[in-house]
Amino acid sequence: MSKEDKSKKGKMIGTIVGMIAFALSFYGVQQLFKTDLEAELENVALELNKQTPMKIDEYSRLDSASSKGKTNFIYHYTLLGMEKSEVHLDTVNKYIRPSIIENVKTIPELKFYRDNKITMDYKYYDKNGVFVTKNSVTPELYGK
Repeated sequence: MSKEDKSKKGKMIGTIVGMIAFALSFYGVQQLFKTDLEAELENVALELNKQTPMKIDEYSRLDSASSKGKTNFIYHYTLLGMEKSEVHLDTVNKYIRPSIIENVKTIPELKFYRDNKITMDYKYYDKNGVFVTKNSVTPELYGK
């Protein structure tokens, strides 16, 4: 092997090592900056899930919560005693949606979400676990 070949091989190995080091440090920084917000949302969902299922009223039960990145917090509800065909989406949109938005705007415990511009998704399933509807409350709707 000539000096030139050894030099090329050394440069190639150096480049590969450099790329790996960059990838690892990039991943490490991303994990550090996975942001406390993303981790906080995951923790809140985890803690809330320790308390579920939780009957909210005679019509609904909170089954679980989850998060998506640092932008969405998701509540999963079951509509008790109802099948998808029995749910009137116009009624949900007329009465329940405004109530959800108002709660997000005013409940002190949701200030963290408002301050961090988190979209809160409320997903509803029927008594058989069939998806019925989703209501998203975005920062534009709650005024932040």
